[in-house]
Amino acid sequence: MSTRREFIATASAALSVAALPSVLPAVPVPPAMPFRISTNQYPWHTFYQREDRSFTDDLPSSFAEVAAAGFTNLEPNFTSPDQVDQFFGAMKPLGIAMPSIYVNSVLHESTAAARSIDEALRIATRARDVAQSSIVVTNPSPIRWGGPENKTDAELLIQGKALQRLGAALHAEGLTLAYHNHDSEFRLGAREYHHMHNATDPAHVKFCLDAHWVFRGSGDSQLAVFDTIALYGQRVVELHLRQSSGGVWTETFTPTGDIDYPRLIESMSHLGLRPLLTLEQAVESSSTHTMTALEAHRRSLSELNELII
Repeated sequence: MSTRREFIATASAALSVAALPSVLPAVPVPPAMPFRISTNQYPWHTFYQREDRSFTDDLPSSFAEVAAAGFTNLEPNFTSPDQVDQFFGAMKPLGIAMPSIYVNSVLHESTAAARSIDEALRIATRARDVAQSSIVVTNPSPIRWGGPENKTDAELLIQGKALQRLGAALHAEGLTLAYHNHDSEFRLGAREYHHMHNATDPAHVKFCLDAHWVFRGSGDSQLAVFDTIALYGQRVVELHLRQSSGGVWTETFTPTGDIDYPRLIESMSHLGLRPLLTLEQAVESSSTHTMTALEAHRRSLSELNELII
């Protein structure tokens, strides 16, 4: 299976440990504040890929399946402002909104960081103006292309400052930056993951917690998932949800499995948070293959709705 970064590139061509915070009092959220639910484009891509289909070849048809599965929100993966108009033009007639968008970035090298910040701003402001998007999710490339796999401390310092600049610039435009992690950032004592939080202002850089990448990056540790909530939970504005069994991504999301999602949702409520819940129940090569993309996503959404009632 291709990585998200490989998938976005293909689709575009086709078209230091943190100190523990003070213990915060519980701030129960009134029942009148429901969670919002969305789905990301990437898991649909993984289902379509194994069926020898392309999500972006026929956007109206693909978005019709998203709507048929019951979703009213989608988080697209964008590499240019033009894609915003193209995607939203096909989504809007089906009643699908895009409260958040996903934009990759390269921030550990100064020249590339300047380009990434400029491009992310152009994409994000276009999404704001066209589709009223408010959250911009980015994962600074965890891979050093053409060199050693791990970034140097000097590169992480550059990346942290660039992430802060991007967050401040988006904040000035009325948008929210949400830092997103994969598993790679947990190598070498999770120094990249922790430094991105410590080097940035929580007022400008929020957190899109991808629970399963934390789990996998920490050696399949559910404990690490809940520790990261204790450390950075107050920053969470979006939560990416994916379940696995025995470390392998399952076809559908279920509340219980390798990750205790009822406990995780309760942890969010305990902190007084109502993050955007984005289903990312993707499949990988070792996942079972018993359902279509539509069937699996419809069932995943039903399971998530049951969880948050």
